[in-house]
Amino acid sequence: MNRARLPIPPMGPRDHCSRVQHLLELRACMKTKKFNYDLPKHLIAQYPTKNRTDSRLLVALDCVKHEKFKSIVNYFNAGDLLVLNHTSVIPARLFGEKITGGKVEVLLERFLDANRTLVQLKSSRATKELTELFFIHGNHRVSAKVTGRRNNFFILDWSSDPHDIFLSLGQIPLPSYMQRAPEKIDEERYETIYANPDKKESVAAPTAGMHFDSSLLKEIEDKGVTIGYINLQVGAGTFQPVKTENISDHVIHKELIEVDLTLINQIKETKSKGKKVIAVGTTSVRAIETACQLEYQPFKGETDLFIYPGYEFKVVDCMLTNFHLPKSSLLMLVAAFIGYEQMMNLYNLAIAKEYRFLSYGDAMLIKYHEI
Repeated sequence: MNRARLPIPPMGPRDHCSRVQHLLELRACMKTKKFNYDLPKHLIAQYPTKNRTDSRLLVALDCVKHEKFKSIVNYFNAGDLLVLNHTSVIPARLFGEKITGGKVEVLLERFLDANRTLVQLKSSRATKELTELFFIHGNHRVSAKVTGRRNNFFILDWSSDPHDIFLSLGQIPLPSYMQRAPEKIDEERYETIYANPDKKESVAAPTAGMHFDSSLLKEIEDKGVTIGYINLQVGAGTFQPVKTENISDHVIHKELIEVDLTLINQIKETKSKGKKVIAVGTTSVRAIETACQLEYQPFKGETDLFIYPGYEFKVVDCMLTNFHLPKSSLLMLVAAFIGYEQMMNLYNLAIAKEYRFLSYGDAMLIKYHEI
């Protein structure tokens, strides 16, 4: 199952052209409706398990097994590389009002610079450009002005440091499908234990990593597994469904990533020894694959890589991931990784076995199946 980048197996020109043509045809004709499935509401996890490692784990490597998450260590070998996204979640939801008195909800997407942010806005009436918004911060009121738009997002220009305002006033941005307000438990559990507090920029947690606790990570390291880190700032776009008829027509949300030289060197060493690169979460996959499109090299900047069936993975051998929303780009990434039919079979099995879905849900461990 291990795949080194070099040498590439011999392939005649006709074989290569046929395969490329097959992949192009697959990507061009894939319909979004194929990624719809019936998700029973009672399987959408509203709260985390009592302990992080109590989650269930659907293992689909050489055969399908149903495990507790803590058993994942049994599927790693010395020399493997486990890649984690150490981004941290910022309290990204604010409630304020317009100058007219109308209530407004702000969901941060990204910090643009020292005083500007990209956000989603919800209000009873459409918000126009140059509208002023107000928020209570300590003993005084801070303001922000709508100065432009980028697609479905608004640009806000703040009167003071917006980072401090979100940290002081913001709520934990639980996804809407949880259908509840944030509680004390979410302050700890809607975050990974290895999150870097200096990278408090994401508006959603990299949820596959929330199953690990410190003792399990130590056990994995003691087995000889190398742990590496990427940083991907998760945006609210991760929850947006694909709405186009053809997947290839969808414009994927952009996210900021950082893949440093340390991780690149870890990947090279892992591949040179014929060991596995195991990505924790779709965010880690997206970051690694962005950086290594042409060669193994560091990358810092914005990615618009859209991974869906027909994509050829360059680095990742195995992936740990939660169960995703219907018609989501994350579900399409999983289908690209293991094949559409296998993905649908595993999701149907997970529903039949009543696995818990989405952010606080269970996980599955899968390996790359090259088409």
